[in-house]
Amino acid sequence: MMKTKPRPIHLDLRRIRMPINSITSIAHRISGVLIFLLMPAGIFLLDLSLMSPEGFATAVGVFNSFCGKAVLLLLLWAFVHHLLAGLRCISIDVDLGVDKPVFLKTARIVLLAAFPIALLIWVVL
Repeated sequence: MMKTKPRPIHLDLRRIRMPINSITSIAHRISGVLIFLLMPAGIFLLDLSLMSPEGFATAVGVFNSFCGKAVLLLLLWAFVHHLLAGLRCISIDVDLGVDKPVFLKTARIVLLAAFPIALLIWVVL
């Protein structure tokens, strides 16, 4: 008869080491949720800006505030990360990059490249 270790009573989430692929996958889901949840606010501000010159000034004021810029940068990161992770998922679906070294490398690239690309787009635009 084999002896097994007793099962933990609770999970200590601080001690669990997540693989890089799962972090990329979770960030992909979080970015998708952010895009989805911020969409009504974007539609509202677009509608407000198209109503009147005062509405446009209000929408510009929202985007020029510190919180507005922070939300825009977060949304830009979400778009870039979601795009890169989605392209990675599609390539895996067609059997490109399924070898473990390439698989891990692309996960790191997606995680590390999303924010600098978002900053680059922020500066250029």
